[in-house]
Amino acid sequence: MTEEGTARAAGPERPLPEDYVAQRIKMEREVRGWSTVTLAERMTEAGHPVNQSAIWRIESGKPRRRVNLDEALGFCKVFDIALDELTAPPGLIANPHVRRLVGEYVEQWKQWRALGKSMDAVQAELRAYTEAHPDQDDMVKALLTHEMAVASNGEFRHHRGAPPKLQSWLRTPDEGTAS
Repeated sequence: MTEEGTARAAGPERPLPEDYVAQRIKMEREVRGWSTVTLAERMTEAGHPVNQSAIWRIESGKPRRRVNLDEALGFCKVFDIALDELTAPPGLIANPHVRRLVGEYVEQWKQWRALGKSMDAVQAELRAYTEAHPDQDDMVKALLTHEMAVASNGEFRHHRGAPPKLQSWLRTPDEGTAS
C-alpha cells in the first residue's frame, strides 16, 4: 500500500497506526472488562486524565478522536504495555481471550506472592513465640498441623501450595526428612 493509500485507509490525512491505537485501546479495555468510565478513572489515577466521552470518541467516533502523546503514554502505563505495542497492528498480538486469561493469571500470581509474604510473617511470629515459650512448642506445632490438615482435607503435607519452610518447621524430630 502506498503512503497515500495508508492515509486514506485511516481516514483523511491520518496514518494507519492511529487506527491501530484506537483498536488496541478498545481491545485492552474490553479484555479487562472495564467500561470507558473505569478506563477514564484509571487514566486520571495514572496522571493522564482523559474523560469517558473522549475515550469513546477515540474508540468509536466518526471520525475517531486523535490520541496525543501524553495520552498514549498514559494508556501504555494503565495497560502495562510498551508504546510500540500500542501502535502495532492488533492482529500481531494474542487474541482477547488469551490476553484476558494471561492477565487473570498474572493478577492471581501477584495475590499469591503477597499472601506468601503474609504467611511468612505470621510463621515468623509463631517461631518467635515458640522460642520465647519453648514449653508450648509442641502444642503450637500440633495445633497448626491439625488446623492445616482440616483446612486442606488432609492434603496439607502433600499439596504443592504447602510452604516447605513451614513443613520443615512442623516436622517432629522422629519424622526425620520423610513427608
